[in-house]
Amino acid sequence: MIPNGYLMFEDENFIESSVAKLNALRKSGQFCDVRLQVCGHEMLAHRAVLACCSPYLFEIFNSDSDPHGISHVKFDDLNPEAVEVLLNYAYTAQLKADKELVKDVYSAAKKLKMDRVKQVCGDYLLSRMDVTSCISYRNFASCMGDNRLLNKVDAYIQEHLLQISEEEEFLKLPRLKLEVQTLYYSADHKLLDGNLLDGQAEVFGSDDDHIQFVQKKPPRENGHKPISSSTGCLSSPNATVQSPKHEWKIVASEKTSNNTYLCLAVLDGIFCVIFLHGRNSPQSSPTSTPKLIKSLSFEMQPDELIEKPMSPMQYARSGLGTAEMNGKLIAAGGYNREECLRTVECYDPRTDHWSFLAPMRTPRARFQMAVLMGQLYVVGGSNGHSDDLSCGEMYDPTIDDWTPVPELRTNRCNAGVCALNGKLYIVGGSDPYGQKGLKNCDVFDPVTKSWTSCAPLNIRRHQSAVCELGGYLYIIGGAESWNCLNTVERYNPENNTWTLIAPMNVARRGAGVAVLDGKLFVGGGFDGSHAISCVEMYDPARNEWKMMGNMTSPRSNAGITTVGSTIYAVGGFDGNEFLNTVEVYNFESNEWSPYTKIFQL
Repeated sequence: MIPNGYLMFEDENFIESSVAKLNALRKSGQFCDVRLQVCGHEMLAHRAVLACCSPYLFEIFNSDSDPHGISHVKFDDLNPEAVEVLLNYAYTAQLKADKELVKDVYSAAKKLKMDRVKQVCGDYLLSRMDVTSCISYRNFASCMGDNRLLNKVDAYIQEHLLQISEEEEFLKLPRLKLEVQTLYYSADHKLLDGNLLDGQAEVFGSDDDHIQFVQKKPPRENGHKPISSSTGCLSSPNATVQSPKHEWKIVASEKTSNNTYLCLAVLDGIFCVIFLHGRNSPQSSPTSTPKLIKSLSFEMQPDELIEKPMSPMQYARSGLGTAEMNGKLIAAGGYNREECLRTVECYDPRTDHWSFLAPMRTPRARFQMAVLMGQLYVVGGSNGHSDDLSCGEMYDPTIDDWTPVPELRTNRCNAGVCALNGKLYIVGGSDPYGQKGLKNCDVFDPVTKSWTSCAPLNIRRHQSAVCELGGYLYIIGGAESWNCLNTVERYNPENNTWTLIAPMNVARRGAGVAVLDGKLFVGGGFDGSHAISCVEMYDPARNEWKMMGNMTSPRSNAGITTVGSTIYAVGGFDGNEFLNTVEVYNFESNEWSPYTKIFQL
């Protein structure tokens, strides 16, 4: 048909034919300009096709310095088979995966920001869920941070709790037994403690009664403020704001007898079973019987959260490297009174347990390390024999082994190391004689595997704290020779410049730094006369430093790292002892503690 003199023709087979040809070109490796390295497997594809379906890859390709070259993207935390499923989907719009592979496809889609695939995989998992599998599905949804999926799984658990309680997965969950206090709403409109009604009332509950946990605050926090609570929320002691990564939640509950309840709950991120036993109810009835408020309220006593000292590292370490990787804290190298260390320890916050990873090839201390593209990098430092190092190495968690990386252009000790925009930066450090700080700043490209120089610092520095925040690189404090600094510089990779920003309140070298909630936390170090425990926080929006709660122990040359939403301080030197201890920072209470809270019978 030719309306208005224009030729119009629609080829219904063209799109299908073109897509099939594109996929055939991919499989034969023709015209491909992307190489995906997935756990040692290489996959070829076309940048334009992947950029259309994956916002994550679009960002990577869009930032490539050479848009006409071949893009190299590496994934060490994805299943190659799952990535192949997503590649087929990108080229054919058809998602085909074995049922055993769906979770891995979901994880890969989450990484690549392919939300539609995530939703389809989630819906598939929900369609296969039953009382046997729902707990494992909930663990998966929680790990993925998928609130939509999590809420649907929780709704299923609420409906089938008693059947679920007979399954093997349920029996493996941590268990907690609590004696709880019942509050009653009296006839004269007062909220009363059940114990205070002894001999005065008999209380009856309705079928739709449900459970509510309320935080019992210390008297100094209660004051004369009215009691407030949130239905279905379990509050941690001293907490005012709940972090999604440290979830407190009643998932489901069932009344199993007159005064006992069975609950499934998330306590500080741990999914567990709670057996609630109410205190003995009064037996006699008054003239006007109090009503049981619709939401039964139970107060958790602070001593029901059992505190114990956090497990120490196997080795005392000062001048160590620390980093967060895959939700765990890595502590490597360092020195004590006896030797410079090669050993590497890994701390799992969920189990409060340290384990060993493969040791580094070279003993080293007075260095920093960083995670880049899922792998751990250490460069420079000292080997314990007064020799500064130019060598570096990379840890691959998939094979639990270290491999060498290209050497630095000069020997560097006491330098700052940080990952930024897919590259590794080493900043400052001390000269070969250790008497003077350096201005040098070098950057390593993991694709070209080469070091190049970038703009020098404004001030010579060694033993500085270095980190990334908001697309900038920060170098904090340190020493110019042996005089401690409170000055701070920020690097902008867009224009390759260092700028001095607001100085710290306390001059220090050998401090640690961590990022939490968009702010920098700098702790410990040496002020020129002794090891210190003070901590201060930098707010980039205000360009201001503020003193915070002190650590429980002075720590110089310690490791300070954020894991999840918690800041950890490990090791260091307190002025007398080399430390293997750990402590954590509570943002809500602005306090440090060497204890961890556990739930046990």
